[in-house]
Amino acid sequence: MTEETNPNWRYPYGSKARFHMHHAHLFCSDIEATIDFYTRWFDAVVAHDGPYAGSRNVFMKIGIGAIHLYDQQPRDLGRNAVHHLGFQVVGIDDQYDRMKAGGVHLPNPIKRNDGSAYFMVAAPDNVLLEVFEPGPDRPQEVNDFYGYND
Repeated sequence: MTEETNPNWRYPYGSKARFHMHHAHLFCSDIEATIDFYTRWFDAVVAHDGPYAGSRNVFMKIGIGAIHLYDQQPRDLGRNAVHHLGFQVVGIDDQYDRMKAGGVHLPNPIKRNDGSAYFMVAAPDNVLLEVFEPGPDRPQEVNDFYGYND
């Protein structure tokens, strides 16, 4: 398919937007453990597993988002400028309970505010995740941002 035969081919997701935040790309000291973590806890699906730029790369879909993994040691276990990755869930209490029962270290309980809730958890290689569920009492523009009101 080319732009001549279909002028919309370059616009993904049925959107006319030119730019989309597509994925985070993480270094992995144990890529199999990392794949297992995201598959087990967030229903990630491996979309591609193969070489790229001299390393194994695994592309995973998580709902409408994506995460890419390098089979390379992290250069620094600090987070640099990245504070966390956010994972929107449906049923945060169930997610928290499943992870706790599965042996995941959850140092703090779920925090709740204005009908919304979240908890923080470290994924492999000390990647900080915010697991959250927006509440219905947020302003319309916030709920639009989270994909509600469509």
